[in-house]
Amino acid sequence: MPSRLSRKIALISGVARGQGRSHAVALAAEGADIIGFDICGPVQAQGAPPASGADLAETVRLVEKLDRRIVTAELDVRDHDAVDHFVAEAAAELGGLDIVVANAGINGPGVTVAETRHEDWRSVIDTNLTGTYNTVKAALPPLLAGSRGGSITLISSSLALRPGLHFGAYTTTKHGIVGLMETLALELGGQSVRVNSIHPTGVRTDLFLNPATYRLFRPDLERPTLDDAMLAFHDLNVLPIPWIEADDVSNLVVFLATDEARYITGASIPVNAGHHIH
Repeated sequence: MPSRLSRKIALISGVARGQGRSHAVALAAEGADIIGFDICGPVQAQGAPPASGADLAETVRLVEKLDRRIVTAELDVRDHDAVDHFVAEAAAELGGLDIVVANAGINGPGVTVAETRHEDWRSVIDTNLTGTYNTVKAALPPLLAGSRGGSITLISSSLALRPGLHFGAYTTTKHGIVGLMETLALELGGQSVRVNSIHPTGVRTDLFLNPATYRLFRPDLERPTLDDAMLAFHDLNVLPIPWIEADDVSNLVVFLATDEARYITGASIPVNAGHHIH
């Protein structure tokens, strides 16, 4: 049986680990070659421990194990010139671009808006929202040059559908991603480029499962552990689970990139165990 994405080329930001790595491996398993980048270092107000160059190398190993090509770089999604240059060079090397997954993001400080420092606000906005714009902007020239349509998927969050406490900057960026997605869907539909956003609940990655998150959900404890936070994680969702897996998001990323989703565009799609109606 032929792979669903044979001869396709996919760009993924934040590819070193977590969801980004999962998306890369899932797309490669369906036949796509991968262009990926990640800062592989700390970012102001990141919340989670940073990815590393070793993490990015592991993503490369996993994709190449599937006998697919992959071109990567360590660069900052906030640096539009660096992103533009890398994407143009990598797309030329691999032979074009068909799929874009804007995935890179950080959590932010986990405090109220009144307590948010200006530098933390800027860091979250610049990484999550402007970084998504930078990724798509860099992708559009090679994507449109192919004149064969394509798929752009923006990774948003359930907090864009149902806001929560202490994530003001993060929630603002994830709402903004929906506005960008809908605008792009309108602008690019005539060229058969489909644009959608995915809205996960908590995902079992380092971005979600880390001491900063445990403290946010259990402020009554000085050093809460994962076990201490489990009940609160369960309370996020309608289905009886504390989180979803990265594969659950990647399955939708792959579907949206295939011809099976050829008439789906402008959609905000939850993969969140019912979080948005809870």
